[in-house]
Amino acid sequence: MAAVVLIWTLIAVLPSLALLFASRIVSCRVRRKRAVGFFHPYTNDGGGGERVLWCAVKAVQEERPDLDCVVYTGDHDASPDSLMARAIDRFGVKLLRPPEVVHLCKRKWVEETTYPRFTMIGQSLGSVYLSWEALCKYTPSFYFDTSGYAFTYPVARIFGCKVMCYTHYPTISTDMLSRVRHRTSTYNNQSLIAQSFWLSRCKIIYYTIFSWMYGFVGSCTHLAMVNSSWTRSHIEKLWGIPDRTKRVYPPCDTSGLQVLPLERPVTAPAFISVAQFRPEKAHVLQLEAFELSIRKLDADMPRPKLQFVGSCRNKSDEDRLESLKVRAVELKVERDVEFHKNIMYRDLVKLLAGATAGLHSMIDEHFGISVVEYMAAGAIPIAHRSAGPKMDIVLEEEGQQTGFLAQNVEEYADAILKIIRMPESERVTMAAAARKRACRFSEQRFYQDFKAAIRPVMGTSSS
Repeated sequence: MAAVVLIWTLIAVLPSLALLFASRIVSCRVRRKRAVGFFHPYTNDGGGGERVLWCAVKAVQEERPDLDCVVYTGDHDASPDSLMARAIDRFGVKLLRPPEVVHLCKRKWVEETTYPRFTMIGQSLGSVYLSWEALCKYTPSFYFDTSGYAFTYPVARIFGCKVMCYTHYPTISTDMLSRVRHRTSTYNNQSLIAQSFWLSRCKIIYYTIFSWMYGFVGSCTHLAMVNSSWTRSHIEKLWGIPDRTKRVYPPCDTSGLQVLPLERPVTAPAFISVAQFRPEKAHVLQLEAFELSIRKLDADMPRPKLQFVGSCRNKSDEDRLESLKVRAVELKVERDVEFHKNIMYRDLVKLLAGATAGLHSMIDEHFGISVVEYMAAGAIPIAHRSAGPKMDIVLEEEGQQTGFLAQNVEEYADAILKIIRMPESERVTMAAAARKRACRFSEQRFYQDFKAAIRPVMGTSSS
């Protein structure tokens, strides 16, 4: 009897809910504003993704001054003026006018800490809920995702928006599936699962289903901009829209950094690492490689120093930074290591100006803005031998080596030692070649390619 009552209750309620949702959507579509809404829940992450956000806003303001620019953010202290100031203070990007701000209250539904298990699907479905809140509060003509929340695209289409995105990396990739099949333990494949045949099989099924869902929602975008050859190959395979997929290299501050002198202090060579304190950035590997290089260092060679520079998005990142400091003490290199958290852009430039080399160690880094910034500043890059750095960035320039690629602690340590032992003239020659290659990834190039990509979707200014 209770089951019958429940069924009839659902039959009565579901049409009412559907009608309620439909009426809300119709109302929002009618009130749609002449604006571009940038979906970027974290406007204080301080990474390359935030730089892309502000450069994208500036490009739209220049290309379509008749449209308002709105930023959806979960940072409740964000205001139009504070975001405009942040763009120039942290990234050197001067917006034409302050963007409007729509504050989101449901950001916890895209926090990775909310989903200890099934994190990908949890965050993806959570983003649907968050985008519903965003679009109900403010419905723009154009919806622009700059954070990789592909599951929001069908929602934006339902609200009548033209959808565009700048994808830094696919949420899932064939490389991730391969690691699970080979039972390789990484930051996103716990050792408990990697060591179990059956758990690995279950995760492969989960990943396969998710990749199908990801392909469907991704195909709903009118324009997909990607940041590298590696990302483009994966997105074209997953989303199946090669005619709507455009490679637009991310904006790197090459002009501001290229004025720095190539010469570096002979004493105490500095190795800089610029990256958010996220697990996939593999800071511990850099620290262990640095310690190994010091142990192998010739007695008459100058003792190097390592500078970690990055931002913390949340408590997990803060805890990771503290663990890194503890690890430095355990390795007995705490006097040789510096930590710079959430610094201003001008302070980053000063550190880059004094750096002999720059470290990067993320596996399958979609692009690697920090690697380009090292090269533009005259710091020789030591990057991971995969994805963006391998395919697009650390390549020869007119036959001249531009940096080093490595995969493990030993290879990174060897590269560090090679740079320390390198004659100054040889180092300057390599740094000059690296700087020249970095010109391919300038902000000006980004603006040109970005505007060319959005014109077929957004049209030109009517003013």
